[in-house]
Amino acid sequence: MNIHVTGRQVEITPALRDYVVSKLSRITQRFDQIVDVTVTLSVEKLEHKAEALARVPGNDIFVEADSTDMYASIDNLVDKLDRQLVRRKEKNENQRTGTV
Repeated sequence: MNIHVTGRQVEITPALRDYVVSKLSRITQRFDQIVDVTVTLSVEKLEHKAEALARVPGNDIFVEADSTDMYASIDNLVDKLDRQLVRRKEKNENQRTGTV
């Protein structure tokens, strides 16, 4: 899995990059078919915003989260992405087995 971290009006420090990578490693343990993830961090006035685009086979999953703290935004983003990927994984398993 490739992880790209970019910043809009924010400098991506090694600490921020390591934090994002460590949080996203939790997702790869649960869902191993992720091709790559692009994370964009931005600051607009007092809002710290985090966006992620995860490319998985057959689909792209986009999530965003904002907060007054960048680390809280990253935590919320990873939680949302985790829920989306679990939902997609369950949907694929249900289609394969024929259950509803």
